[in-house]
Amino acid sequence: MAYVKWAFIIIFWGTIAVILQYSLPQHDVVRIVNTYEERQDLNDWTRIFWSEPEDQSTSLSNRDVQFIQAVRTNGKPIVYRNEDTGWGWPPYFKFDTANLYTEANDAKSTKENPDWVVVTHYGWRNEFMSIFPNAIFIRHVEGPDVRIIPWFNIIFLTLFAAFVWAIWVRWRRFRQKKIDPVLENMEDGLYAAGDAIDEKRKGLRRWLDSWKSK
Repeated sequence: MAYVKWAFIIIFWGTIAVILQYSLPQHDVVRIVNTYEERQDLNDWTRIFWSEPEDQSTSLSNRDVQFIQAVRTNGKPIVYRNEDTGWGWPPYFKFDTANLYTEANDAKSTKENPDWVVVTHYGWRNEFMSIFPNAIFIRHVEGPDVRIIPWFNIIFLTLFAAFVWAIWVRWRRFRQKKIDPVLENMEDGLYAAGDAIDEKRKGLRRWLDSWKSK
């Protein structure tokens, strides 16, 4: 049972960690090099990684998606999609895809004359499954060495940890006060029943031995 318990705990918190890592905002210092629009096939097993801002999106097999191409400070490329999140998950309430697309076009620059920006996004980039992070905000910075402190993530994770701790403390108190005494009484009852059965078995054995000796 201990292995099952720890397996359940690891799977549960592992799932929570994956959801948070995907959903919380991330920040990249990049140089935007291009923007384009491309029709994407919405496969059933990768559809969850694409936004569904309209009801009709659930019945479409493909649709046009805007993309933002950029280069990181280390020279590696990164491609973002630009989709509204609407009222769905994650709750960024993004409705300004057209404005962001315009800002991205206005921020394009060359290697010789770079214009560095911070792209705030959520999600993952996976070339094999054609998964792209979704850009949320774009803001200009002075240079590639700007220091970014993820204040929202720090505050959110601190509050989340405090909430989990408060729930765990209350559950522990409730278990010690309400559940543990019941379990102890049940355990005592089982031990008492076992002792009674063992005593009856011994009495029956003594009676059989005395009957055989006659």
